Amino acid sequence: MPNSGALIGGEALSPAAQLFQSPSLNCYIVTMIGFKTKINPNFVKAGLEQTLLKHPLFSSKIVDGKEGRNMKWTPTTVKLENHVFVPNLDPNIDHPDQFVEDYVSNLTKTPMDLSKPLWELHLLNIKTSDAEAVGVFRIHHSIGDGASLTSLLIASTRKTSDPEALPTVPIKKRAGSTNSNTTFWWLLSIWFVLRLIWNTSVDFMLFLATFLFLKDTQSPIKGAPRCDLTTKRFAYRIVSLDDIKLVKNVMNMTINDVVLGATQAGLSRYLDRRYAEGEKDGDISNTNNLPESLRLRAIVFANIRATAGIQDMAEMMKKGSKDKWGNEIGYVIFPLTIALHGDPLEHIGEVKAKMERKKLSLEAQCTLPFSCGVLKTFGVKAAAALTHTVFTNTTVAFSNVCGPLEEISFFGHSIAFLAPSIYGFPHAITIHCQSYADKMTIILAVDPNVVPDPHRLLDDLEESLQLIKDAALKKGSSKLLSEKED
Repeated sequence: MPNSGALIGGEALSPAAQLFQSPSLNCYIVTMIGFKTKINPNFVKAGLEQTLLKHPLFSSKIVDGKEGRNMKWTPTTVKLENHVFVPNLDPNIDHPDQFVEDYVSNLTKTPMDLSKPLWELHLLNIKTSDAEAVGVFRIHHSIGDGASLTSLLIASTRKTSDPEALPTVPIKKRAGSTNSNTTFWWLLSIWFVLRLIWNTSVDFMLFLATFLFLKDTQSPIKGAPRCDLTTKRFAYRIVSLDDIKLVKNVMNMTINDVVLGATQAGLSRYLDRRYAEGEKDGDISNTNNLPESLRLRAIVFANIRATAGIQDMAEMMKKGSKDKWGNEIGYVIFPLTIALHGDPLEHIGEVKAKMERKKLSLEAQCTLPFSCGVLKTFGVKAAAALTHTVFTNTTVAFSNVCGPLEEISFFGHSIAFLAPSIYGFPHAITIHCQSYADKMTIILAVDPNVVPDPHRLLDDLEESLQLIKDAALKKGSSKLLSEKED
């Protein structure tokens, strides 16, 4: 990966980076990488020197450790021994999966040292259920968002099938129109603009209401105030991406619709059980233990760059690039319908309808600029308090990131799975979905005081996805049979 001059020594932190450095939004990205072979630390360190350390923000520290606008990135000498950790582990340790979970959880107990670049890599040569070894990156969110870091990972890896070739990633331009300039098209455009203005206005008013007074129902999965300060636990589950694509194609929707719909269904199943267990006279065998009225909303993150998906690293680092490196993320406040539907497809149908409406709104494009505007006018504390309050008044966070289309290798080590997550937001549950080759990894970051059984929640999410797939297959078969009869 070539060095970039896009960032100059002493450059001030972007408004988004300042937000993530504030005490109330001090966020970190944690990524578990499963490898198909044992890790050779010397190979990894040599590779990092040729790739990661050539990126300005991975070889810079933050000076003027005061919260505010005077914080700047300053180039420094990187000593890999201060960033790459290789603990001496017993290869025959009992319960290795649990050990890795505990190890990653313990990382959330300590903040990073501002006197050095804000990243670290832990190499765990221990065999788990899904890998021969595990690497754990911890990177401060002020360095970049999921799309930026995924582009960096791709620039640092090669195809397993062709060690000289960069991985293939899905790149999709934002939807546009090729219709001719007709009267009908002009009328349609006017209608589209009117709907866009109306939906954006409504969403912005709901955003302000959420900041001022509108709170989610206090449910068994709603975090307590300042749950962002608690130690987090991480758990993941690998499912078939082909199954998700099957549902997508049968139901004519996006992968994001499918996984968010499965999330709604899984949370409904989990909450139904928690409510039953919480009632003194509750009966888990009851068909429905959910309250009649339950407001539960998710913060759904969105990449607001001009190009959807993952972009080329060199292009992102160019000055003036529309798809620049950093934190170019917005979010929408997405209402989830918590219910036990007889037809599992109702969940993804509801999500698709709501998401189609959200796409006719500029909510995602407005949330980050609005917070940055508050920061420039009233300071970083006010902007961080705004975002923190909005997040606190919702229940979960959700993100879905596309990854490489084929298996890749990290400095000669073939990757089995990717499992990114985040901590530092005031949610008791954060759900990430990461695609990789023919797999989709569902990752949970939870407050164990609120969700003591994350693997049971993963069971509910996986079972919901299976039920949705079975229902989609049945519907697809019925449709095919009907077409043959016609």
